Amino acid sequence: MQSTLTCPRCGHRETETMPVDACQFFYDCKSCGSMLRPLEGDCCVYCSYGSDPCPPIQEARTGGSTKTCCGASQAGTR
Repeated sequence: MQSTLTCPRCGHRETETMPVDACQFFYDCKSCGSMLRPLEGDCCVYCSYGSDPCPPIQEARTGGSTKTCCGASQAGTR
């Protein structure tokens, strides 16, 4: 349950353990200090900047569901 986040500002990469039971809306880059927030349409920073999306999105893809990690159903989920 790890994903490598890449800061869009400085390019720093950091591997983090993703929470399995909650969305992570904010992440502070350990290099430049920028606060990352999800891009519009994404549920969390892992879905926007991670090498792998959050666990609920991975599970939804495997099961063919369009459920988002925040519980809503959404067409076009990444």
